[in-house]
This record gives sequence, C-alpha cells and structure tokens, in this order.
Amino acid sequence: MMNQTPSILDIPVTRRSFLNKSGKIASAGALAGMALPMVHGQSKEETKLALIGCGGRGTGAASNALSVSQAFGPRKLVAMADVFQYRIDQSYNGLSQKHKDLVDVTPDRKFIGFDGYKKAMDVLDPGDVVIFTSPCAFRWVHYQYAVNKGLNVFMEKPVTPDGPSSRKILEINEQAKKLNLKVGVGLMCRHSEARRELKARIDDGELGELLYLKAVRMQGRLIGWDKRKQETPDKDLSDLMYQIKNFHGFLWLSGGVYSDFNIHNIDECCWMKGMWPVKAQAMGGRHYRGDEIDQNLDSYSVEYTFPDETKLYFQGRSMNRCYEEFASHANGTKGYALISGPGGHRSQARIHKGQGPDSDLAWMFGQSSGGGRPTRESNPYQDEWEHLMDAIKNDKPFNEVERGVKASVVTSMGRMAAHVGTEVTYDDMLSCDHEFGKGVENLTLDSESPLLANSDGSYPVPAPGKNKREY
Repeated sequence: MMNQTPSILDIPVTRRSFLNKSGKIASAGALAGMALPMVHGQSKEETKLALIGCGGRGTGAASNALSVSQAFGPRKLVAMADVFQYRIDQSYNGLSQKHKDLVDVTPDRKFIGFDGYKKAMDVLDPGDVVIFTSPCAFRWVHYQYAVNKGLNVFMEKPVTPDGPSSRKILEINEQAKKLNLKVGVGLMCRHSEARRELKARIDDGELGELLYLKAVRMQGRLIGWDKRKQETPDKDLSDLMYQIKNFHGFLWLSGGVYSDFNIHNIDECCWMKGMWPVKAQAMGGRHYRGDEIDQNLDSYSVEYTFPDETKLYFQGRSMNRCYEEFASHANGTKGYALISGPGGHRSQARIHKGQGPDSDLAWMFGQSSGGGRPTRESNPYQDEWEHLMDAIKNDKPFNEVERGVKASVVTSMGRMAAHVGTEVTYDDMLSCDHEFGKGVENLTLDSESPLLANSDGSYPVPAPGKNKREY
C-alpha cells in the first residue's frame, strides 16, 4: 500500500460516449446521464448533514449540498463544528437565511473546540453525510472518525499537506472502500462539463500528441499578514489559534498558498495528460516582504516531468501591480487547448488549430454549429455535489480519495522542490518523514501549536539550498 508510484490515470469517458450525450448535457446540466431515483425507497429518507469547518469554503460547500436536486431526496443540515464561535455564527446566519427550512442546527448542535468534529458526527446516522472544510492538517483525523461511524464524506482540497498524512489517509481509505462509503473530494474541475468534453476530445486525438502543458495562477496578494501577532487585534490569541485563523500562511495547516490555491490547475492538467508527474524541480522567492510572518513564497516556478518525459510548467505569483493570469493550457502536435480560464474556475474550454489562442478556432464548448453565443457550463462546485448525491442515493461507486491524495502529493512535490531547492520525486514526497502537524489528533484549545514562533514572533520560512526540509 505504501508504494504509490503514480500510474496512467483511469479515465473511462470517451469522446464518442460524451458527445452522444452532449445535447442532453447542454440542456440538463449536471443531471444529464444520471439515474434519478424513484420516489420510493432511499429517495424518501432524509439525509442529515454535518459541517466541520465553518469558514467561507465550508459555508459554500454546505450551500451546494442543500441545493442538490430534490430527485436525490430531502436533506437537512443538523450540526456544525469549528474552533471559533464567530465562524459558526456567520455560517449559520448565511445558510439559514438562504435555505431556511433546510437548516435545523439548534444551539446544542453547534460545537466549539477540537473535539467538536466528534460531537457533530455523533448527531448523524450511518449513511448520512459529513462535510470536511477545516484546514487539511485535520483531514485524516476527521476522516478516521467518519469511517468508523459509517458516514459518507465530502472533503475539501487539498487532502493532505505532507507525506505522513498522505500515507495515513490512504490507509484509512482502504477501510472506507470496504464499507462502500461514498467520498467526494473538492477538486471540482473534474466535474466540469466543459473540461469533460475537452478531455474526451484530447483522448480522441484532436490535439495530437501532447507536447507540454502550462498552469498559471498569477494574481495580486491572495493573503496578507501583519508583521507580528502582538501588533494585531489578535494579540491575545494563542499561537495555535492565531495560526488556524490565518491557516493559509502556515504549511502545517494547509500546505500554504501553493498547495491550497494551485492544486486545481495542477490537477486538471494532469487529468488532461492522463498521467501523474514523477518528479519536479522548482524555484521561488520572497520579495520585499519586510517582517511579514507567513511561511509562503511570493513566486513559484515549477517544472513537472511525466513518465513519458513531457512537461507540465507551473507559474505562480501573489504580488500586487504585476501581470495577472489564471488559466491552464495544453499544446499538442495538432493545436492548442485552453483548459480553464481566463480568470476563474468556470471553464471556457476550446481548441485552436494553431499553437496559441490567436489562431483559428476548431471547437469551443457550448458553441452550436450555427454560431451565436455559446452555452455556458453549469457551476462545477454544484455539479460535484450532484454527482456525489447521485452515487449515495443510487449506490454507485464513488470514492475520490486516492485521486485527491495523488493530486495533493503532486502539488506538495512541486512546493517542496521550490522550498528545498532540489529535485523531488513523487516517491520522495509520499515517503518523506517530515510530519508538519505532529500530534494534531491530540490538540485542545490550550495546546501549543506544532509550529513554534521564534523569539521575535516570526516563524521559520523555507531556505532553499540551506535546509533539507521545508522549514
């Protein structure tokens, strides 16, 4: 089980099977091709939901879950957990205003603390659904409890930030598969209609042989931190709670900005290629940062190598007043494809006859033969929930954890290559013994953080060429 060297991706969809359904997909969105359950049996049973991690992404995921087609039966949010009261309050207020009768979280089912995940899941019955949207440092801990309870799961990306947690969650997932639990991972690009059709066309040879892929996420400052905790309104928070509140800044919690934000582009490029990279080399830097305390670099440039020696190039930057681009691209012997973007997660997938977007258009998602305005794809954040609930209600195979772990390890592989300054293989990353969040399963509100601050209130940062570990 520990030997997880990536292999060719198992992608069952073909262009022909996809295009046979394309008319239905354009009109019916994510429900096209699904076996809608009858009104008897499972579809009548109410599915209870619990939300673990009540920030913005958690609130969005819960809203998507409550918006799923009624064909998959009624559902209701019944429990919430977080380590911050204000996050539960904000999330509850927003969800109850939007979904009203679908939110039934009484005060005694709003749980604060590191053990809140257990209390929230204890409200559920086997076969219900729990949503994991806390920082990924806690993912394996929460997943183990959910599997023991026989719960179906939706977990946000990234699944893991390091090698030890990746190995743990793969082991836990073997038990989940034996129990036939349905588990979704928040890499919603895989559920995008436009990307699915583009993938089918690439597999059918419309781009020829892929020469290289490029993923780009260059934006203004995604996250900003004050100089020192003691100089902020949060000066009375413990280091542990301060780090969790600002989790994108700390590698043990999230894998940092690189893992949390860039995994989508990296994953969708690997999907289009049909392989996982086997190694990466990279560079990056911190620029005119002053005393800012987070552990991120401002810029990353990563070269991933696939088993056939072709490349995926990733370029990332989080700096104001610089060139911006948010997209993924593929170049082949027969043309160029825009996989996603420009500028967001909804795809404007298309194929051009030349090697760039200024060449003649060969195909565009949703474009009818008569021209006119192309059909816009449905929301992939919603589509992933439609697909998960379809699998639960109709007992279809559905477990995205192994793919989610591989995407997380590949992303971490590029991050580690930049942070340590050496070539890093997939197996290096998966087998790495640097456990970022050691003892995370035992944390309490009074615990010290796994990451200790320096005497001046700063935190250790990557030092390529000097340290063999990321920090």
